[in-house]
Amino acid sequence: MANTNGAFGLRPIGVVGQAANTTGMTEYRIASGNTNAIYQGSPVIPLATGFIDIVGAAAGGTVGLVGVFGGCEYVSSTTGETVFSNYWPGSGADSDFPVKAFVYDNPMQTFVICSDASLTSEAAARAHVFANANFATATSGSTTTGISSAKLGVSTIATTAALQLRIIGIQDDPENQDFTAAGIGLIVRLNNSFNSANGAIAAGTPSTTGV
Repeated sequence: MANTNGAFGLRPIGVVGQAANTTGMTEYRIASGNTNAIYQGSPVIPLATGFIDIVGAAAGGTVGLVGVFGGCEYVSSTTGETVFSNYWPGSGADSDFPVKAFVYDNPMQTFVICSDASLTSEAAARAHVFANANFATATSGSTTTGISSAKLGVSTIATTAALQLRIIGIQDDPENQDFTAAGIGLIVRLNNSFNSANGAIAAGTPSTTGV
């Protein structure tokens, strides 16, 4: 039976270890002139300008991720009213006011993300735990629901440490356990978090991230 999971990007579920699971978000800023849509569940990167943006490539790009976008607040340039939205539409903000972005940015945060293809069998899927992977379609999403359509790219799974995601488990979900089909929920954390202790990955720049 096919899985019921659709694409929803990265959905926070907990943290690694026994730390307090707040699934809390930190406030960042989006440049009011940023024309890139950023969807709930999208991986986002830090820019050298002090703002954040959606990743620069469908597979995740090469800049360390600051976290996962949860929503935003801005003042509409049309109505003058404050807008609370689960996604940044890429326009419509009054430039005299900040565009506030709320990001799941704990380096130890865990997320569920759907596989974009078959994992063949449960045994084969289990063999991928502790491997790394990149995204599939990390830059896309729905302007109707505001939700990211990012999935984990099964074809990218490898031991390469530079890949964006670390697979740490398989979600126990009776409605999504057909391993011969796409849509298996994999538990991951961000492999190259910008806020991690190593701090080795520099912020991106507008010229390399499409802002």
